[in-house]
Amino acid sequence: MDLSVVVPTLNGREPLSDALDAVARYVPDAEVVVVNGPSTDGTTGMVCERDDVSALVEISDRNLNVARNAGLAEATGEVIAFLGEEVAVEESWYDGIRNAIADGADVVTGPVHRMVRAGMTTETIETRTIAGRDVTYFSGVNVAFTRDGIEAVDGFDEALETGGARDCAHRLAGLERSITWAPEVAVRREDSDEKGVERDWATKYRSLSYRMVKNYGPRLTVFRRTIHDAVRDARTAGGNVASGDTRPSLWASCGKEVAKGIAKGSKDGLVARLRDRDETRNPNGLSDRADRAVERYDWREVEPEME
Repeated sequence: MDLSVVVPTLNGREPLSDALDAVARYVPDAEVVVVNGPSTDGTTGMVCERDDVSALVEISDRNLNVARNAGLAEATGEVIAFLGEEVAVEESWYDGIRNAIADGADVVTGPVHRMVRAGMTTETIETRTIAGRDVTYFSGVNVAFTRDGIEAVDGFDEALETGGARDCAHRLAGLERSITWAPEVAVRREDSDEKGVERDWATKYRSLSYRMVKNYGPRLTVFRRTIHDAVRDARTAGGNVASGDTRPSLWASCGKEVAKGIAKGSKDGLVARLRDRDETRNPNGLSDRADRAVERYDWREVEPEME
């Protein structure tokens, strides 16, 4: 299997080093493309000193989906895997991808084992049916595509700050592309047990409403699902107010941010849907631009020209 591994990174020098070590250990023949944007922690120097990275692409955008598309544009493999800078592949990872692709999968994903102080948690397959469409979600930090599969949806939507992997899953489902969950395609991720991280509610609900309206149109079921998620989050936040963990004023402020995010996302999603009327639903995808890279380092061997 001709495999390329794309690893986007932003100020993650230490975890990135561990992630690359794991790839070198278990998939030594893979083409490895690191996309660095724009880090200030010495990531570039660290990557340049390694002999197991095929190419380094420097970008100026602080957007994960831009980084993913920049890596996709650089990768040459017939299978392209995307990993997070904070995950380490396990020994069975490569074989799991190879077997699933051989069985006809367009996309392969698997569990992310999260290592926390209390032990280990793991993800399971997540599916939903939306407007009659069966959607299988995947983790953006552990997924592999056939080239035909990822190019069919024109990569990732760069209009999204978050939720790019979930948006891609909706578009794959619209094209009836198969997503296979393989327990062997596993990665490890070190997490802390810290609580109380403040959420950017406007960004979350702008993303949710954008991808719902873009992929399914302004239909009642779409708004019902968005409001359902908003009500669920409001109940959770309300419980925190009741327990004294959150101030009532902050809870009210979060509600305003949610409403603002839903309004903006719905408008932007409708515009995107009108811009791209086919099932790709990606007017801000891979083919939309060619100026993502501001610097490239390529250590792949170049075939000598025949005289």
